[in-house]
This record gives sequence, structure tokens and C-alpha cells, in this order.
Amino acid sequence: MTWFPLLCLLIGSALLPAWANASSHLPTPEERARYPWLSASVPVRALEATFPPPAGYTRLEVAPDTFAAWLRGLPLRPPGTPVQDFQGGGILAGTDGRLAAVAELDAGSADLQQCADSILRLHAEWLWATNQKARIAYRFTSGHLASWSAYAAGDRPRISGAKVTWERKAPASSTRATFRAYLDLVFTYAGTLSLQAEKNRPGREDVRPGDFFVTGGSPGHTVLVLDVAQDVKGRRIALIGQGFTPAQDFHVLSSGRQGPWFSLEAPEVATPFWKPFPWASLRRFAAPGK
Repeated sequence: MTWFPLLCLLIGSALLPAWANASSHLPTPEERARYPWLSASVPVRALEATFPPPAGYTRLEVAPDTFAAWLRGLPLRPPGTPVQDFQGGGILAGTDGRLAAVAELDAGSADLQQCADSILRLHAEWLWATNQKARIAYRFTSGHLASWSAYAAGDRPRISGAKVTWERKAPASSTRATFRAYLDLVFTYAGTLSLQAEKNRPGREDVRPGDFFVTGGSPGHTVLVLDVAQDVKGRRIALIGQGFTPAQDFHVLSSGRQGPWFSLEAPEVATPFWKPFPWASLRRFAAPGK
């Protein structure tokens, strides 16, 4: 990084609210095992340490090995980092009032990892990191299942209109590079409509990290619940993140003057870049293997 961009980042950091200025560190070996895409030389800060709940609120308890717990450690870039698209173009300035933080997660090299794809990416990375690779499988918008196990064995799809068949056309490979190619395939043929079709539909009283709100369509949109906290009266708030179109950095949203925590008490959940999501749009990935 040359001196001018570094100076801009430092100036931007000084303009950020106090909650956004958590210190960064080089990833520990444990963090690199939990988030396998991380570079040892790129500083990060964990979501949970960066955004403590407001006074009077405590985080919901979650089991240690769940998607919810994994998301709480999601690595973030240093304060003041802007959101960029897959080509490095500017999307949001680091001081934009609607932006709380940017995840340390690549957006890929093509316009593929958009809103729904970012959520699929994170869920698949959790399964990969927790040695549940055989359970990585997602449906295309057509409803056809694309499993990592079949792709790693060499199966590739033959797509004709809405018909998908699989043929053994490539050598077996289970490398990270092959895994990323599999994800790009999923990103190409899955989207908000396939996420909306998820059958697991929790109620508002059961919302937890890893759930997502989704409005299917072209365009549609989806946002991911990254964390949930509540007060003694049971009122809940959430950290919410999103990818978007064009493919861009996954980022944590800010509700404005109230900071990064969004109220979950209204009939709809309003976020800065899309119309409010009704509670009927809440979805959850099925438990692995289900």
C-alpha cells in the first residue's frame, strides 16, 4: 500500500464512530483454520470483538460448532475500508453512514458472488472449515441439487433449458481451487429464488445468527443475520450483512445513528439498500445432512 491510500484510510478511520475502531491483528493459526481463505499477512478483526451489544443487551447463546458461532468470529478488514466490486471499483466509501465494516473475504474475479451467493459462500466455507465437506450441497434455481462431493469426484452439469444432468467429465479433485470453481458454478445457477425456496422458516421469536431474509426475484435481494442480542424484556436486535450487485465485498450494514445493530421488534426489518423485509421472508439453511 502506498502512502496516499494509507493516509486516506487513516483519515477515514478517524472519522468513524467509536464502535468501528476495534484494533486489527494478524490472523492466528486458529483463525486461519476456521476461515481457510485468510492470508497470514493481512490484518483482521473479529466481528464479535468489533461490535459488542449496546448497554442492556446480551448476545444469544449459541452452540460452539454452529454456523451461528462461526459467523461471530467472521474476520473483518480494518476500520475505514471501502466496499469494492469484483474489479476493484468503488461501491461504498469507508465512511458511508450505511456501512459498519467490510468482511475479509474475496469477491471473486467475475460478477458472480452477489447477494445470495455471498450467503451461500459463507455457509459453504463454514461446512468446509468444520470438516463437513460431504454435506456441502445447494440447489440451482431450477431445483436441481449440486453437491460438492459429486463435483469433486469429477461430475459436471449438462444444462439444457431447465433440465440439468450430471456427467463424469473431469478428473477427481478436492483442492481449494476446485472448491472455488464449484462455488462459482453454484453462484451462476442459484440465487434469491433458490434461497427463498428453503423450507426451514423460523419465526421471529426464534431468529438467530445464520438466518437470512430473502425476497426472491430478478431483481431480488437477501441479507444475512450475523448476530443477535436481546435485553431483559426479550427485545431483540441484530447485526446484518449483505453482498450485492454487482459482485462486491460482503459487508456489515449500519442502521445509521443507532450504529450497526438493527431492531427486530417491528413487523418488518428495514435495511438501507432494499425495501423492508417482512418476517415471512425469514429463512434458515436446513441442518447439515437434512
